[in-house]
Amino acid sequence: MQPRDLSAHVAYQAGRGIEEVARDLGVDPATLTKLASNENPHGPSPAAIEAIQETAPGISSYPKAAHADLTAAIADRWDCDPAQVWLANGGDGALDYLARATLEPGDTVLVPDPGFAYYGMSARFHHGDVSTYGLSRPEFRLDAETVLADYDGERVVYLTSPHNPTGGTFSLGSIETIAAETDEETLVVVDEAYGEYAETESARSLLDERDDVAILRTFSKAYGLAGVRLGYALVPEEWSDAYARVNTPFAASELACRAGLAALEDDEHVETSVETARWAREYMRDELDAPVWESEGNFVLVDVSEARGPESGASVADESQRAGVIVRDCTSFGLPGCVRVTCGTEAETREAVEVLNEVLAR
Repeated sequence: MQPRDLSAHVAYQAGRGIEEVARDLGVDPATLTKLASNENPHGPSPAAIEAIQETAPGISSYPKAAHADLTAAIADRWDCDPAQVWLANGGDGALDYLARATLEPGDTVLVPDPGFAYYGMSARFHHGDVSTYGLSRPEFRLDAETVLADYDGERVVYLTSPHNPTGGTFSLGSIETIAAETDEETLVVVDEAYGEYAETESARSLLDERDDVAILRTFSKAYGLAGVRLGYALVPEEWSDAYARVNTPFAASELACRAGLAALEDDEHVETSVETARWAREYMRDELDAPVWESEGNFVLVDVSEARGPESGASVADESQRAGVIVRDCTSFGLPGCVRVTCGTEAETREAVEVLNEVLAR
């Protein structure tokens, strides 16, 4: 017996971890700085760590109140009904829930290229097909015209704002135009995983006016909880009762929910994380000896092709990690002449700039 035909599926390529790179290079992991996965360099809130420690002795029991407490807190933060909050095992889990609630076999989704690979992966897992709208260099324009030019009645349209890997954003007006000019049965999913870092307006206000927009958020970035896997979708009121039908039982763990609740209340930690990222992305734009796209996320996209050639992303990333700084080769995004660099602490960011400039000068 064999699994079903998975030939159209591709494996997700995550940024390389410190332990993996250290093992390959035969070095002490402590000598490496990882700026490849858009993680929070300040780690989680101390309150979240304390909540995990306090919760750990009771993890033999299934989550009960944890979901309700956190859902209510998120709903209060966004001024919506708790039933509009779909908690999930990371932002990708929320994408799966929306796919389950929306896609029939053979439906098609429209995803950005370049973009987050899991949009298409999730659609294919749920027997959907995938079309793309192209974001072309050098502008990587994120606007209604770009999306609608390739729209052909797809069931779901994914908008990433801030966009990974470019860092650009859609204006609220563009998102509203896309929702208005696509079919009534098309769901527009606005992925705001990096939303805390952006100075642009969230699409939250559209939930009060429309039944065809959903918003994705995560605790992995500004809240520093990538390791516990916690995310959520904000959905239209009309979608509220669908959650119980698509939710994986207890997908958001007790540890994750308690950590999320504590992190949500620690505004100071988030503010520090955002301030650091905003400083770091401007520092890299000013100091790197290569073109850097303007970013609203906690990362920047760097064009290394002028210095090292059109397919030099892999070699620049390899040489950088050998010099102690792990960055993301963007070949998997279809950008072989680029690397993506996460905003680190001030010391980490300065180190990254120094190392990359040395590599680019070779």
